Amino acid sequence: MHIITSHKVTHFLSSPSPSSAMDSSSTEVAFDFSPFLKVYKDGSVQRVSGCDVVPPCYDTETNVESKDVVISKDDDVSARLFIPKLSDQTQKLPLLVYFHGGGFCIETPYSPPYHKFLNSIVSKAHIVAVSVHYRRAPEHPLPIAYEDSWTSLKWVASHFDGNGPEEWLNRHVDFGKVFCGGDSAGANIVHNMGVRAGTQGLPGLNVEGIVLVHPYFWGVERIGSESEKPEHLAMVDNLWRFACPTSTGSDDPLINPGTDPNLGKLACKRVVIFVAEDDLMKDRGWYYKELVEKCGWQGVAEVMEAKGENHVFHLFNPHSHNALSLLHRFASFINHS
Repeated sequence: MHIITSHKVTHFLSSPSPSSAMDSSSTEVAFDFSPFLKVYKDGSVQRVSGCDVVPPCYDTETNVESKDVVISKDDDVSARLFIPKLSDQTQKLPLLVYFHGGGFCIETPYSPPYHKFLNSIVSKAHIVAVSVHYRRAPEHPLPIAYEDSWTSLKWVASHFDGNGPEEWLNRHVDFGKVFCGGDSAGANIVHNMGVRAGTQGLPGLNVEGIVLVHPYFWGVERIGSESEKPEHLAMVDNLWRFACPTSTGSDDPLINPGTDPNLGKLACKRVVIFVAEDDLMKDRGWYYKELVEKCGWQGVAEVMEAKGENHVFHLFNPHSHNALSLLHRFASFINHS
């Protein structure tokens, strides 16, 4: 099923955009982020990518079962849960809390690529997973997605003593083996949740490691090969300002970990960063490893680079050699092998 969604949003119209004019016609585009979404001058938002949805189900290919749960009815935060086939119903498994990508604006845990990827990693690593559905910009500008993600982690933590609202987590999760992972904007969320857990604490949840797949980090100063792709730089800058209109810009600690004085408090012992050779943000992934190794953080970080690949390639070509290698390393990271 494919759906083109349309909503109205007004928060960004308080200040002129490059395309703004006095005319508020619903056919004139104010912000064009094709092929992902468009925002019109009357405030309507049209998503043209990341709108397909699949229902939760038992997946016969991976023997993984999924179901949807509500985390916060008031804030419209939900999640899709995944569990592998269990030979022992008393077995406790590692937990992965996953945050999807999409520039903070598109995609959901219910999108076919994410549903398929979570089935695959749950089967491969033999884990339980919670794939979080946070509210998206521009209708819900950042930092709302960060707050929803924090709410989700607290909801997960409420199960650590076996008395939470969701039985899959109560019965089958080893809360001594919790991991957070995400891709692109979701990897950005994972990093920020890790720093927040390290500074504020998160009772009941001890995060062992984080997985950052093609993380959406940025900065004012160009690094690595970024300057070789000038046609894409403005897009990344503008997307961040679009998603987070109250931000100070591309050196905001939320998007540039190098400016965050709390980076050394990252609440995990291990980090793996996946980068793709042809991805504009590749150098940010390598730079993140350099940053955490120099900031006083006491963990271990590693990077795995996929040659000849671009941003989130594994979602669109999941059976390729490089995608299967990513899946294997992701699973072995969780199982510490």
